[in-house]
Amino acid sequence: MVSNATGLKVLVVDDSNTIRRSAEIFLKQGGHEVLLAEDGFEALAKINDTPPDLIFCDILMPRLDGYQTCAIIKRNPRFAPIPVVMLSSKDGVFDKARGRMVGSQDYLTKPFTKDQLLTAVQQIASNLSGALS
Repeated sequence: MVSNATGLKVLVVDDSNTIRRSAEIFLKQGGHEVLLAEDGFEALAKINDTPPDLIFCDILMPRLDGYQTCAIIKRNPRFAPIPVVMLSSKDGVFDKARGRMVGSQDYLTKPFTKDQLLTAVQQIASNLSGALS
């Protein structure tokens, strides 16, 4: 665990290198440890090896999309408690509803700012600490 009390281990799953890198920079500036994955399969392997505290998952990815990835995570009792925030360039009601149906906690529209990303992490972190106390 990072010495910073708010530091979380965050997994960013996105097939866009640009999105992964900018999220990594923003999260590290916020004091978080960052894991990166290009698609759902890589994400599932990383979650199995090093379970994160929080997952940001793109919806549109090759091979295994964000909805499928989130559903698989939520069906596994070991990983189901990990909050998942869906990432999408579309800000549609349908996408948000579908994300909730597969178990995501929140939804962030791309491109996001550093503040939007860190605010989402903070909200999840406060929910996590509330659940732990």
